[in-house]
Amino acid sequence: MSSPSTAQPADAASSASTVITNIAALVTNDPSLSDRSPVGVIQDAAVVMEGDRVVWTGGRSKAPATDNRVDAGGRAVLPGFVDSHSHLLFAGDRTEEFSARMSGRSYTAGGIRTTVAATRAARDEDLERTLTRHLTEALRQGTTTLETKSGYGLTVEDEARALRLAARHTEEVTYLGAHVTPPEHAGDPAAYVALVTGPMLDACAPYARWIDVFCEEGAFDGDQARAVLTAGRERGLHPRVHANQLSYGPGVRLAVELDAASADHCTHLTDADVDALANSRTVATLLPGVEFSTRAQWPDARRLLDAGATVALATDCNPGSSFTSSVPFCVALAVRDMGMTPDEAVWSVTAGGAAALRRTDIGRLVPGAYADLVLLDAPSHVHLAYRPGVPLVAGVWRRGVRVV
Repeated sequence: MSSPSTAQPADAASSASTVITNIAALVTNDPSLSDRSPVGVIQDAAVVMEGDRVVWTGGRSKAPATDNRVDAGGRAVLPGFVDSHSHLLFAGDRTEEFSARMSGRSYTAGGIRTTVAATRAARDEDLERTLTRHLTEALRQGTTTLETKSGYGLTVEDEARALRLAARHTEEVTYLGAHVTPPEHAGDPAAYVALVTGPMLDACAPYARWIDVFCEEGAFDGDQARAVLTAGRERGLHPRVHANQLSYGPGVRLAVELDAASADHCTHLTDADVDALANSRTVATLLPGVEFSTRAQWPDARRLLDAGATVALATDCNPGSSFTSSVPFCVALAVRDMGMTPDEAVWSVTAGGAAALRRTDIGRLVPGAYADLVLLDAPSHVHLAYRPGVPLVAGVWRRGVRVV
């Protein structure tokens, strides 16, 4: 493959049109545009951007004239990755916990409290610096849309400041006051649920789009989770659920009942759970970095896909159980250990992640979608799984501007 070249300066005017041409394989996620596969690959392709949107895709010989031209050098281009689950507002380090776990200690939700203590003690500028560092790290690896949550403050003031800081950097912000019960409420979880659904919700709702709850043994039971999600929905926040990560439980079916955008983790599923997901709009978001980092049971993506459920993949980047911001790494894990094909895994980190955020303007390269693109130093998107651990992202455009 030849080296990519461009006649377009990095700060080109947003109204200019640009064609990326000489693309070996263009992933559009629109089966009608190409080979009828879910990822909709166009061979020997081009894509045209104008302003912040895609305006044309097709064979390169048919590409319209544009103001600027980028030669992809026979490389693959695919939609920017959509990471629909992360926890980036935190302070502190849990290296010792990870080392202990790798020596045989099992993971429990209690480790979250270690991060809570450090986060409460951190200054705003330190939290924001950590957030922006990991956002930049993710962008360099192809992530152009990223959801992130609160959940490491667990007081009215600390949850609100986390969301306020997050909202400066991403539009996909989730209120997770119901992460675990903090130490000061350990003897009265009902009082903490009342705080989460009352004063804390009042302070946090203006900064968030979503509300989430960790429905799990050691965190919140089904009744508590329902109370949290219902209160959030009444304030205009849409539900998401940490569901069925550590054990079988009510999380998945509660997510489906409340039309949650996603049920995340989905490791321990009954047949009824799988059927519920398959017959709903709720996306099963799988987080393979967690299983890698905790040596836990892998989610069975093949079972969900064969049942007809919509599956997304995300990093769950957090300091305790999945400290990775690399979507390509998660693609490789899903293909190797969760029964997904390379096409399914790539769809799940693009269009699947968009579905988990109830978005149609990202995760695909079709006219009208945002011009969020990833250029791989490879001739096919399959190389994301075929060459695990190799830094293949050679370029990233976000909203039509080359940022990497």
